[in-house]
Amino acid sequence: MAVYITHRHMEGGSRHEHIASVQWRSMVDSSTGTSSRADMVDWIKNKGGKAYVQGNWQNVDVGVVDATPPYLRTYANGIWTDNLLALPEF
Repeated sequence: MAVYITHRHMEGGSRHEHIASVQWRSMVDSSTGTSSRADMVDWIKNKGGKAYVQGNWQNVDVGVVDATPPYLRTYANGIWTDNLLALPEF
């Protein structure tokens, strides 16, 4: 399954490490949901899930930064980017 991350919820700061949860929309059936950072990290890292942010010209991959605790960040062409931080908050 693949999803578009559409919104972010921040706690305790304004950097990627502070994304506490995300809202998403399925690319398969347009269903929607909310996942905690930990659940989304697990889904991407351990369960083969794919997440993207819609860009102007292409989808941007969402990856997991190996930190303590791990967190979400977009990357394009092998470079970490800030697309998640540009999403609206909820």
